[in-house]
Amino acid sequence: MRMRYIEITVGAFMVMGVVALVLMAFRVSGLSLQDAGDTYTIKARFENLGGLTERAKVSMSGVTIGRVTKVYLDPEWYSAVVEMEISKSMSTLTKDTSAAILTAGLLGEKYIGLTVGAEDDYLQTGDWIEDTQSALVLEELIGRFLFNKAEEG
Repeated sequence: MRMRYIEITVGAFMVMGVVALVLMAFRVSGLSLQDAGDTYTIKARFENLGGLTERAKVSMSGVTIGRVTKVYLDPEWYSAVVEMEISKSMSTLTKDTSAAILTAGLLGEKYIGLTVGAEDDYLQTGDWIEDTQSALVLEELIGRFLFNKAEEG
């Protein structure tokens, strides 16, 4: 009887462990079981995405307000275009809102941070964010540092 109790307890812990791993995988991958709700789409151009991917979060002041839905290269401008779905509850983003690609956490997860401007007009579906800041790429910074040191010496 005691052996049966131990087997059931170990089995329960194994099931809880598998469920925890699945939930963690959903959390890290950006997938969600929830419906996105009412959203509108805006776009922005960046010179360097630095590893930003689809399903990355879009946040403002640390609060997630949307997701990246599409990333592609514009053949006319030769720059990366990012399409974002923003929650309708944030329909008061002004036309001079700025977007920056930022890094979060130890794993280096990339996300877009928005900062609202001071204009009176608001972004609508299909509008573009003009003021963007590309990702900082560590390899480029190291290269610049080494290049400057080589010139000094």
